[in-house]
Amino acid sequence: MTTPQETRTRGRRRMIWSAVIILCGALVLPLSGYVYVAINEAIAATSAAEQQQTNPRANYWRAVREGNEGYTAASGPYTTSVLIQNGGQNWRQLRNGPVISTLSWLMALMLLGLGAYYALRGPVKLSPPPSSRTIERWTLNERVLHWYTATLFLILAVTGFSLMLGRALLIPWMGLNGFGAWANFATLIHNYLGPFFIIGVVLEIILWVRQAIPKKVDIEWFKAGGGYFGGHAHPSAEKLNAGEKIFVFWIATVVCGITVSISGVLLDFPNLNFSREALQSANLFHGVSAIIYMTIIFMHMYLGSFGVQGALDAMTSGRVSVEWAKQHHDLWYEEARRQGTLEERPAGRPATRSASE
Repeated sequence: MTTPQETRTRGRRRMIWSAVIILCGALVLPLSGYVYVAINEAIAATSAAEQQQTNPRANYWRAVREGNEGYTAASGPYTTSVLIQNGGQNWRQLRNGPVISTLSWLMALMLLGLGAYYALRGPVKLSPPPSSRTIERWTLNERVLHWYTATLFLILAVTGFSLMLGRALLIPWMGLNGFGAWANFATLIHNYLGPFFIIGVVLEIILWVRQAIPKKVDIEWFKAGGGYFGGHAHPSAEKLNAGEKIFVFWIATVVCGITVSISGVLLDFPNLNFSREALQSANLFHGVSAIIYMTIIFMHMYLGSFGVQGALDAMTSGRVSVEWAKQHHDLWYEEARRQGTLEERPAGRPATRSASE
C-alpha cells in the first residue's frame, strides 16, 4: 500500500516526463517535414541519374516529341521550327491501321461474298425470257456521262489503291525501283485526272437526284432483300430501286463522292497554305471514303454486268427488254405507260411510240 507521499512523487515524475516528451515532439516534428522532402528529392535524383545512364538522350527526344519549338533557318507554310510533328505519327498509325487494314478487308470480303453468291446461284435470270421488244431506259447523254465518270473512277481506283497499299503489296513484287517508277506515274495520273472526275460526280448528282429520292416503296424493297435472297419475289421498284438510291447514289456518289472530291482538292493543291493537320485529316478522309466508294461501286458493277441478266444493255444500247423492265422496275414501266412516254420497239428497228403493249 502506497503512502500519500509516494503518490505525489509519482505524479510529479509523470508530469516531468510528459513535459519532456512534448518538448521533444515540438522540436522534432517540424524537422520531419524537411527530412521527408530531402528523402524524396534524393530518390528523384537517383532515378533521373539511372535513367540518363540507361538512355542519355531519352529526355531530349521526349522534349522533341512534345512539339517544343526551336530555331531553324528553313522557311515554309508549315511549322518548320518544330523538329518532329507528333501528329504525323498519329496520322501514320491511323492510316496504316484502321484505314488500310480494316477497310481493305471489308472490300475484300465483299468481293469474296459476291464471288460466292455467283458461284452458288449464278446470275439473276429473267422470267419469262426476254423478247425482242425493248424500251429506252437511259438516253445517250446519260450513258455518256455514266461511262465518262466510270472510266475515270476505275483509273483513279487502280492508281490510288496501288499507292495506298504499295509498300505492303507491290514493293515485294516489283522491287523498290519498279514501284518507284510506277508510283511516279500513278501519282501523276491520279492528281491530274482527279478534277475531271469531280465534274462527273457533280453532273451525276444534278442529273439523278430527283429520281433518287427515297419513298415508302423502297422500305418494302429492302424488306424483301431486293429479291436476291431466299424465295422472295422481286419487289416493286421505280426507275432506281432502293439499293441504287441509298447505296449507289446517296452513300457512294453523294457522301463518298463529295468527300473524296473535297479532300482530293486539298491534297492536290498543298501549296494553298493548308495546315499540316488539315492535310493529314484530308488524307484520312480521302482514304476512308475512297475505299467505301469502291466497295459499293464494285457491287454495283457486278449487279449491272453479269450479276443480273440484261442489266448491262441499259448502259450500252440504252434499251432494255420489256420483260426486264416489268421484273426489275415495274413501277417505272407502268408510270411510263400512264404518261404515254413509253417508247417500245423491236430491237434494231426504228422507234414507234405506243401507250400499251
